[in-house]
Amino acid sequence: MDFELNDEQRLFRRTLREFVDKEIVPVASEWERTGRYPTEIVERFKQMGLFGMTIPEQYGGLALDRVSFALVFEEIARGWMGVAGVLGSHSLASWMIAEHGTEEQRHAYLPDLATGARRTGIALTEPAAGTDLQGIHTRAVRDGDHYVINGTKTWITNARHADPMPVLVKTSVTEPAHRGMSLILVEAGTPGYTVSRDLPKLGYKGTETCEIVLEDVRVPASRLLGGVEGRGMQQALSALELGRVNIAARAVGISQCAYDAALNYSRERHAFGHPIADFQAIQLKLADMATDIQAARLLTYWAATRSESGAVNSEAAMAKYFASEVALRVTMEAMRIHGGYGYSQEFVIERLYRDAPLMAIGEGTNDVQRMVIARSLISGTAKVGW
Repeated sequence: MDFELNDEQRLFRRTLREFVDKEIVPVASEWERTGRYPTEIVERFKQMGLFGMTIPEQYGGLALDRVSFALVFEEIARGWMGVAGVLGSHSLASWMIAEHGTEEQRHAYLPDLATGARRTGIALTEPAAGTDLQGIHTRAVRDGDHYVINGTKTWITNARHADPMPVLVKTSVTEPAHRGMSLILVEAGTPGYTVSRDLPKLGYKGTETCEIVLEDVRVPASRLLGGVEGRGMQQALSALELGRVNIAARAVGISQCAYDAALNYSRERHAFGHPIADFQAIQLKLADMATDIQAARLLTYWAATRSESGAVNSEAAMAKYFASEVALRVTMEAMRIHGGYGYSQEFVIERLYRDAPLMAIGEGTNDVQRMVIARSLISGTAKVGW
């Protein structure tokens, strides 16, 4: 049992950390406030090959191990969680195409997705169907060698840049819902496919989050992911397991940044003639924060490692659930340590506090994660301990 990163992972983390500290941290707060799109950061993602982290080497990707995958999101979220979203949805959809796509689909899309020449996302959620994916209404009707798609998707990251966009649809309404769902790859510029609006958000700024509308969108049947109808639910859920590792790692990054800021502030801020770090009340908060963060980090790396060998339903759910709750607690405690300054946009805590709640909602709410964990334990597919 080894709780250390290997040499390659440490070097990779160092490279990521230097990039984040030099090119993201100095601009994050200002760009977030002004709504400026992080074009320069995205270009650096391309140069570093990060758009290809879940894509096999044979298609030009990095094929990162899963702990390194988690490190990417931890380090970038430590600088600015919002820009991590540019890579988040892209990496899941790219993995899904690599894992479930036909060979024709892999060759058509993966090389450009690996370089960032193309980007992608994943369109699952609808105005009336979030957690309950089986409740989607978007339909794809076969018409000769095409599908005709009609529906609306919402809360879609990378919507303005995705090409292709995997869209979860119902290809059958006569079978049980989970067997009548498919994923279809819709290319940018397809007539009838429009980004209707950007959604205003509390946090998670830096990447666009949009609503998309599909009106009589004709897509060649060759873009049905995997070439077989009825596998969409399975394909989407397998990607969401990886997505939960991504969210857990982002939560760790947010928490680490909040802790670092609180620790530094407690050393510098004086009250009653002493640094507030000398006061037991502050020390107890710092101890709780540090312990929670390290537990969340180890749980995330464990889930990432386990995911190398296949399905990690309960492990990924545990990591995402615990790490995101830690992010909520730690950002609140960091704000309390900062006092009034923590409420000011002049300090980073305010942004972290707004970003943290999404970690408890994204890739399945935490209540859903608890149900996933419990059902896995009851069925015997997961257990606690060795």
